[in-house]
Amino acid sequence: MTPRHRATAVAVLALVGLLALPALAGAQMIGIYRNGLETLAQRSQLTKLSGRSCDRAGVNGVLRVGVGKKTEACSLRTPVVGRDLEILATERLLSGTPAALQRKAYLGLQLRAGGGGKYELRVFPLQRKVQLVKVTAEATKYLAIVKNEAAVKGINKANALRLRAVNVTSGPEKGQVSLLAFLGSKRVAEATDAAGGELQGRASAVTVGAPHSANGVLASFDDVVIRLPSPF
Repeated sequence: MTPRHRATAVAVLALVGLLALPALAGAQMIGIYRNGLETLAQRSQLTKLSGRSCDRAGVNGVLRVGVGKKTEACSLRTPVVGRDLEILATERLLSGTPAALQRKAYLGLQLRAGGGGKYELRVFPLQRKVQLVKVTAEATKYLAIVKNEAAVKGINKANALRLRAVNVTSGPEKGQVSLLAFLGSKRVAEATDAAGGELQGRASAVTVGAPHSANGVLASFDDVVIRLPSPF
């Protein structure tokens, strides 16, 4: 099976699973996709979701992304699409980023992305700040902000990001979206969104950027994993 066919099969698997299984916010998650980004074929499975100017290269077994002119962020989508997902990736803000941009630069993950909307986890390595953000065509809403988080690692250090967005199917929060954010094994932020239906996108992605302009920001991505809620 070629890499392209494998990617298509994974996307179909995610959609079939989501149609067949009820999602529970507290359910155990099972992995359905893993990409070490070690080879050109593996790195090619991540395709541009957004960003006017984004340079990419394979360096030392990781995917390196540089943000270019007139670009606020570069986002690369995985082949997995679906509503209730968890995405993990190891990300680094690299020292090649201009000093003037290092403090405001962030690493991130996206779920339910598309059509101008998304849930996004943003981690600012030099500020040691974490944000859970909901973006729609009308506005950007900060669902959670955590400052001085010790789990955030600095320049050239590996940050193991994890973001989960799952619809609640029972109890007083039924119909709402449960959002959980982790760095490594530590839960660093959580939120509940009662208006999750505003997001119609189903893409999952990794991202790097900086508010207003990220020209020159440089980051690397490794070990991308996608999980689904388990039915068991």
